Amino acid sequence: MKSVSIIDYGMSNLLSICRAFEHIGAKVNIVTKYEEIIHSDYLVLPGVGAFPDGMNELNSRKLPEGIHEFVKTGKPLLGVCLGMQMLLSKGFEHTETLGLNLIEGEVLALPKDELNFKVPNINWHEVIEPSENKWLNTIFKETPNNSFFYFVHSYFAQPKFEDNILSKTNFGRLNFASAIQKNNVMGTQFHPEKSGKNGLRLIESFLEF
Repeated sequence: MKSVSIIDYGMSNLLSICRAFEHIGAKVNIVTKYEEIIHSDYLVLPGVGAFPDGMNELNSRKLPEGIHEFVKTGKPLLGVCLGMQMLLSKGFEHTETLGLNLIEGEVLALPKDELNFKVPNINWHEVIEPSENKWLNTIFKETPNNSFFYFVHSYFAQPKFEDNILSKTNFGRLNFASAIQKNNVMGTQFHPEKSGKNGLRLIESFLEF
């Protein structure tokens, strides 16, 4: 049985993501301390809410150091929604805030004039493979191109390097990075735990990484 650690820093509904991992047969551990994080096999950083609040909560609990030490081991880290956004260098929600800087890039506001697309974006959207064979040996390895996943967000990730964009999604005229990856660090803007069979398939692939 695979064991996955989910970070609790006070800004996520842990129940749904725990149930998704348990549904596919994983053992779930809720972790809150540096020592627990660095000894994990698989690590998940979830999150719902504002970027500055998320980083403040992580910093107040002194968790970024543990996350960085875990990444150095080469074991897989998955950020979900706000958790994905905080993997980047900085965010601009309300104020400029430094992120974990595990993947270079910024988090910007979704444009509010995109062909009547509403913000926050609460909807199912297609997730698109950005180039041929990009999904080989990734968390999307069993996912058909143009599969639908569930999104809830007002900001989006803009990685500095195109190579770190794992998938794209259209929001009006905007074509944003809906999943990102740099080596063993990966993230999804959408919620796999709320995306039905497609989400469970992705979670299974993460545990095979």
